[in-house]
Amino acid sequence: MPLATASARLAIDAPNYLVAIDAGRHVLAGDEGPREGGQDRGPAPFEFVLAGLAACTSATLRMYMQRKGWPDGAIDVTASLHADHDGNQYIRRTVTVDAPLENMQRARLAEICEKTPVTLFIKRGTRIDTTMVER
Repeated sequence: MPLATASARLAIDAPNYLVAIDAGRHVLAGDEGPREGGQDRGPAPFEFVLAGLAACTSATLRMYMQRKGWPDGAIDVTASLHADHDGNQYIRRTVTVDAPLENMQRARLAEICEKTPVTLFIKRGTRIDTTMVER
């Protein structure tokens, strides 16, 4: 049984890259920006990946803070994709926790950021098994 499921359908009459996405029970739209030939009607594929990382990070920190009984506050996570001088891609993540925390608590949250499920998934790389099906 899968741990999570998503599917995407690019209909024959869809404008360029407008993709209908089912993620679990949620219906979303994905697209590319005009520079890539899309109409920017939804996030681009890498934006979905970055959004997943940001969502997982903020939710994991909230859970951890609740379990520890630490003061609650807003958690803002921004993730952006970059490339270094050699073209190697990397993600820069910025986390802001608006709560009255001690330095030791903030340091622990920084450690937790590196252990969130999506962080570990991205860092370790994951095998992809592809099956092509004819209709």
